[in-house]
Amino acid sequence: MAAARRGARPPLRKRFYDMATTAATAEGHVLRLDGKAVRTPAGRALAAPTLALGEALAAEWDAQRDAIDPAKMPLTRLANAIIDGVADRPASVAAEVEKYLASDLVCYRASSPRELAERQVRHWNPILDWAREGLAADFALGEGVVYVAQPQAALAAARAAIPTDPWRLGAVHAATTLTGSALLALALANGRLTVEEAWQAANVDEGWNMEQWGRDEAALERRAFRFAEMQAAATVLRSLAD
Repeated sequence: MAAARRGARPPLRKRFYDMATTAATAEGHVLRLDGKAVRTPAGRALAAPTLALGEALAAEWDAQRDAIDPAKMPLTRLANAIIDGVADRPASVAAEVEKYLASDLVCYRASSPRELAERQVRHWNPILDWAREGLAADFALGEGVVYVAQPQAALAAARAAIPTDPWRLGAVHAATTLTGSALLALALANGRLTVEEAWQAANVDEGWNMEQWGRDEAALERRAFRFAEMQAAATVLRSLAD
């Protein structure tokens, strides 16, 4: 199956450059290949706001060998999305994050089996405690898939913690969609969770199901791909925090 998926992909472009570097310009730390500036799909400069992030982008391009494989370049994909998408419409991107707060993953609990419920408590309750104490956002819990209306005060307090600058906002949006939880993404952005802790919390249910029913190699492959994207979001957040 994996071979079939690889066969369906378009041919990869051969590596055409010797060295990836960054250069400080008015647009930021621009990625350059053999001295030539790289452009995003929309034709804008692929420029990072910090040197650390620019160097991380260059390292990702340097890691490509005989061919350039976009599937192995999550940081570049995220940077392109932020520059071409988030920068021009931050309000609508923030609104997408807000939607997750109204039905956040960590607020919906299993009543059984007991082991799963206890695992959710262990991983998710500290996030709700942090939201209550750190954001003044006290969220309500629900059981199963029955919708629970969250207090407007909690939603407003958490909404105020969503970043406004495009790079942090884009990273939080990516982490939110990857985990299904805006609260996990905000905890990551604020240094409350490491990327590994946030990812483990996001996959409590899936991990438990695999333990009961066996490993699904295709699912594990998808999870690894998505974790690389999560790491890219964490790299953006960490570089801006530094």
